[in-house]
Order: sequence, then structure tokens, then C-alpha cells
Amino acid sequence: MRLKTKFNFTYAKLSAIGFFVIIIIGAVLLSLPMSSRKGEFTPFIDALFTSTSATCVTGLVVYDTYSHFSVFGQSVILVLIQVGGLGFMIIATMFLLVLRKRIGIRERGFLKESVSSNQMGGVVRLTKHILAGTFILESIGAVLLSIKFSSEIGTLPAIFNGVFHSVSSFCNAGFDLMGRYSEYSSLTRYSGDIAINLIVMGLIVIGGIGFIVWEDIYKNKNNFRKYQLHSKIVLSTTFLLILCSAIMFYIMEKNNLLANVDIKEAILSSLFQAITPRTAGFNIVDVASLSEGSKLLTMLLMVIGGSPGSTAGGIKTTTFVVAILTVISSSKHSDELNIFGRRLEFTVLKRVCSIITTYLLGAISAVFIISLNQPKLELSNILFEVLSALGTVGMSMGITSQLNVISKLVVITLMFCGRIGSLAVVMAVARNKKSALVKNPVEKITVG
Repeated sequence: MRLKTKFNFTYAKLSAIGFFVIIIIGAVLLSLPMSSRKGEFTPFIDALFTSTSATCVTGLVVYDTYSHFSVFGQSVILVLIQVGGLGFMIIATMFLLVLRKRIGIRERGFLKESVSSNQMGGVVRLTKHILAGTFILESIGAVLLSIKFSSEIGTLPAIFNGVFHSVSSFCNAGFDLMGRYSEYSSLTRYSGDIAINLIVMGLIVIGGIGFIVWEDIYKNKNNFRKYQLHSKIVLSTTFLLILCSAIMFYIMEKNNLLANVDIKEAILSSLFQAITPRTAGFNIVDVASLSEGSKLLTMLLMVIGGSPGSTAGGIKTTTFVVAILTVISSSKHSDELNIFGRRLEFTVLKRVCSIITTYLLGAISAVFIISLNQPKLELSNILFEVLSALGTVGMSMGITSQLNVISKLVVITLMFCGRIGSLAVVMAVARNKKSALVKNPVEKITVG
């Protein structure tokens, strides 16, 4: 009985341990000589950084992926991205389904939390749909990208590049193999290519809206009224964030980065820059040359991130919406949170406050540690790097390769927390406390 109790893990603990094991295995493989182009050992701290970035679908790199890693090393990164994007429990369930093993109540409970479902019923069917949908969408993206790349690099390299960039886009990872043209260039080479931009942006958005929304769209097709409240909030918020951010980016950059480009490229750049900071990490413009206003907008989008139960990070769109609704409700002296003709449970506010507070405290602490450890780095660049890591975005002002061991460990921790969820990591570490039989007396305080 004691042994059973000892290993009676919660989902938060199981997820943290699962991701940690995958990261370590990936780090060992990436450190081997066969993983590098030069056939040399990669320092373990750098291999660990790359493995964490891939598994946590972030995209921050200390080496250019194409220039440093061999095809084997790139394949390891590709597998880590796919496993990290889908999540530990979905991959484990896939193997159980292949082996025709029974999926018990406990495993179904873990799956429910993994995909952020509100109910346990039908969660195995949902997981099958997720696996099938992922394979179909990534395959379509891979075929289309392979066709585009084939005219430049030949058939076999084009197929590998197509698969790699399709998986990286769908999983919101931001890893690329464009170092064959210029190191750390991301997709800037294709800033005016409509097809590649639309394919990558489409995969990023679909991967970032969440598995629950997929299922809702699959069931109810175009009938928006029948969608769950969660799906309505996610889809409307995603649309508004993309539209408003693209307009703001265009206004702020029309006399800067977009000053000497045609209207087609300006529109593509504005849309791409509105989508990619919400945890994708690719870029088709020079991020370091953004105006201060655009940098601030990018950091805000990195904090918001994607949606629950998706391949994206950040505090999530639903958390952002509940926070906004709370402000509106308080300003109206109302005790209710209403949206789309429905009233939200007020208990959700406690979780939203916990998520945002934990997120901000983690970011502030990391900025302090890195700035004290490397005082020569600019504070704004450190903040950008920290938010990028914690939001599993992967965009950088170019300081990733300048980080020393301590700073790298801080960023590794941020990426890990960002993928699993900062609050989930705290819950995994903290001990479960039984509810007190006797509660303290209530007394009011003044806030605000």
C-alpha cells in the first residue's frame, strides 16, 4: 500500500517527469559526435539547451540548426518537436493504442488534463482525432512546402525540409533549416513568398487554437452558435488579436522596416508578425530592427500566447479574456463575468490570477538573475529573451548565443515551465495539503 501511495503521481508531476526524461534523452543524443556536422561532441549544456528548446517547442538556439547539426541531429530535433508539441500523454496513449493495451480510468483522467478537456467521456476518441488531425495537417503542409523547396535544393532535401518546417510550424516550435543560405535567418528569405507565408501561418494558427476547438469545428462545422463557449472565446480572440496586431504592426513599421517594400510584402509581414510572436518563433523580418513600439507589442503577444490544450505557450487566450472581463466587471461594480450570453464560474478567476501572478513572478525573477549575472546585456534584450523562453516563442534579439552557463540554465528552466505551465510546475513541486477542518476567521482588507 505504501509503494502504491508513493508513486501515486498527479498529472502535473507525471507531465513534469515525462518531459524531463525526454529532454535528457534528447540532450544525450544531441551531444554525440554523430549529431554534429563536424563529428565532434557538442557541450552538454548546449545540447541540453537545444533539447529543451525543441521538446518545449520554443525555438531559441545557441547554434544555427542547419549549420551545426547533422541530418541525424536535425532528425532528433524533429522528433523532440513532435513529441513536445503533442504532449507526453498523447504520445504515450498513441503507443498504448498501437499495442492494443487497455486505457484505464486514471490514464483517461491524465488525458483529460493533457488536452484541457472539461469532461472525461470521449477523451480517448478525442485523442484519436488529435493524432489523425495532426498527421493529416502536417502531411499536407509538408507536401506543399516540399514542392516549393524542390526548385531550390533538390527532391530529397526538399522533402526533409518540407517535413521539418511543417512539423515545426504546426507545433509552434520555430526551428528552421534556413542556415544553408544564412545563419539564424529564419524565413526572411521568403518574406515576399505568398505560398510559404500562408502555409506556415496557417499551420501556426491551427496548431495554436487547441485540440478542443478542433473537435468542436469537426462536430459543428460552420455553425458557430453550436460551438462550446471555450471555442467561441478562442476563435474570436484569436481573430481579433491577429487583425488588431497586424494593423498596429503595419502602422508602427510603415516608416521603418516596411518603408521600402511593396504592399504585398508589407501585408504579409504585418500578418506574419501578428501571428508568430504568439509562440511560433519564426520571423520574416529582422526582429532586432523593430521599432520600440513593435517590440513592446511583440512582447505582449508573447505573454498572451496561444490557447489551452494546443501546441502553443503563454498565459493563453482564455486567461487573457477572463482577466479583461474581470476588469470590465469590476469597473461596472458587477459580481458576474458574462460573455456570449453565458456566465463564467467566478472560481475561474482564482486560477487566472494564479497563472498570471506565477508567470510574471517567474519572468521578473529570471530578468533579475540574468541581469545580475551578465550586467553588460541590455535590460530590454534580456526581458525579450525571458518572455520568449517563458512563452515558448523562440524569437530573440540575438543574445541567446551570448548567454553563459548560469543564464542558459535560467532560460532552460523558463522553457520547461513555459511548456508544462508555470502553475503546473509549482503544483508538481508543492506537497498536497489536506483541507483544514477549522478555518480562520474572515477579515476585510483594502486593496487597489
